[in-house]
Amino acid sequence: MGKIVYLMGKSSTGKDTIYRNLLAENRFDLQKIIPYTTRPIRIKESNGVQYFFTDEAGYKELLDSGRVIEHRTYNTYHGLWRYFTVDDGQIDLDAKNYICIGTLESYESTKAYFGAENMVPVLIELDDGARLQRALDRERKQSEPKYEEMCRRFLADSEDFAEEKIVQAGITRRFYNENLEQCLKEIDTYIAKELGVADT
Repeated sequence: MGKIVYLMGKSSTGKDTIYRNLLAENRFDLQKIIPYTTRPIRIKESNGVQYFFTDEAGYKELLDSGRVIEHRTYNTYHGLWRYFTVDDGQIDLDAKNYICIGTLESYESTKAYFGAENMVPVLIELDDGARLQRALDRERKQSEPKYEEMCRRFLADSEDFAEEKIVQAGITRRFYNENLEQCLKEIDTYIAKELGVADT
């Protein structure tokens, strides 16, 4: 039986970088679960790579069909942005292991859908000051920086990843991403153990 490695953490903790490294290494033959969103596509993003980009009508159609596994809605400075995972044939736990990125809330919903025994939670943490600087540096590179939304998301993280919610989710292992190489090594060892793969 396969499992889902679920990366989560506050914004700008380095989840995307860790995600790319785990896929590039390919030691665990992890398959991507590509989520959906209604937010605008960003520079260097491609449809079907980071997300499947859709609109409100597309979201409602998938929701009405009963195929939405989990969903989050954010009332941003630029309107409602939805992020969601769809049971669209991507996931076959009888055959493969998977990896995806989400929030603590989306992890809980995905765990309820597939079962806790099939989940490998990876909570990534970083000092708030370092996170804020990373977020600012990233936003400056956008053709139309959305600083208000960046600040809203940064502040919302405190509530979304409140300590009591982390405990309630049953997450006991955390990974601090101050040093990427060390963090990746610890995550690699943890995943190997959870998937029953020999650690090399």
